[in-house]
Amino acid sequence: MCDGAAQGEAVRPTLSPGDKGVRLGRMAGEHYNGRMPPSLVTLLYALLWLPVLPLALVYLLWRARRQPDYLAHWGERLGWGPVAGKRPRILVHAVSVGETRAAEPLLRRLMERYPGHEILLTHTTPTGRETGFSLFGDRVRQAYLPYDFPPLVALFLARARPAMVVVMETEIWPGLFLACRRRGISAFLVNGRLSERSLRGYGRVRALVAPALAGLTGVAAQTRDDAERLARLGARAVHVTGNLKFDVAPGPAGELAARIRERYPRRFVFLAASTRDGEEADLLDLLPRAPADVLLLLVPRHPQRFAEVGRLVAQRGLDWGQRSALDQAPADARVLLGDSMGEMAAYYAAARLAYIGGSLVPLGGQNLIEAAALGCPTLVGPHTWNFAEATEQAVAAGAARRVADFAELGEVLARLHQAPGELAAMAEAGRAFAEANRGAAARTLDLLESARLN
Repeated sequence: MCDGAAQGEAVRPTLSPGDKGVRLGRMAGEHYNGRMPPSLVTLLYALLWLPVLPLALVYLLWRARRQPDYLAHWGERLGWGPVAGKRPRILVHAVSVGETRAAEPLLRRLMERYPGHEILLTHTTPTGRETGFSLFGDRVRQAYLPYDFPPLVALFLARARPAMVVVMETEIWPGLFLACRRRGISAFLVNGRLSERSLRGYGRVRALVAPALAGLTGVAAQTRDDAERLARLGARAVHVTGNLKFDVAPGPAGELAARIRERYPRRFVFLAASTRDGEEADLLDLLPRAPADVLLLLVPRHPQRFAEVGRLVAQRGLDWGQRSALDQAPADARVLLGDSMGEMAAYYAAARLAYIGGSLVPLGGQNLIEAAALGCPTLVGPHTWNFAEATEQAVAAGAARRVADFAELGEVLARLHQAPGELAAMAEAGRAFAEANRGAAARTLDLLESARLN
């Protein structure tokens, strides 16, 4: 455990089995010693933010060079969020696209369970906000969550007046959590995950993070390992509820997937999904050695990199096309650039095999659950700590295979290209794996019910 020698022997959480999960009992002692009152933590945190806030605004301007939407709604980022109306509010924070999609099944259940409440869905990125609107339209209110500078958080909560705050996944906001505790607002961290690397990082600022986590009404962790790490960091009422992403219905796939297959009817579509900087060049360099009928469907994770990746393809003299101009893409293209957002389900449905990006470079990998649910066999690299348990389970189930490097990726691609039976077995294993792990949304809602909203 982190800081065990400095703080004395760390107290382990007690474990008892629960309904499809594990609840971690209350900590007998707090890792930050409990000697710093929340008011002092808030003051110190505010002082730390003072030099950071101007830099954060400069960062917004820098991001706006590629994504002009970062220039919009600055008032919300500074605490001037939407004023509460007559209906009580439930605030759900989903930082960007992945968290917003993961929140979808929970949000739908909240809307059904509390029809008299307004849902305020907050984000940090414009793409997250766009995703929220595409999923819910006007059925939820949307805004940016302000920077976690305590005066801005106080202004935001005074205007928004939420009855409950739900924060998705890895977002630990000490200013927000402590402000909710001070105001008596029920606050939860749900679909929580925390890697060993993140635990070490947060351990350096444990005095700020631990009291914030300890004051949460509840924590819903994805896995037992996540729950134990969050408890070691200071969280108290921690439950294992599973991964909400298993409950996300795959996005619309039929029309676009059919168009890709019609455009390239005799091609083996190999999808490189959510690739990151440093991966695309190596993937493109595999093509000269790949079977001639392989079409690389290359989908960068971040839209601001579409043009950059397009230049990488062009520099290699490859015939290529773009999703945005699919009808004009060359019939003999070796690469199709997936330059669109919100269409990954269609790409999985069109592909015979997929590589999950961010896992052959040390970035922690991406979520493979949607691929499994759609019956798309997947390959992953060694770096999958962001989704460690789901990835290990998928590999164990036969839905995914792990490769050590790009050379092995090319070798496995060539072998599976000649093994349709193996691909079919992987596809079926993926669908069964996804089905067996559903149910996190219902278990998470049960935990939120403890807030007893009026």
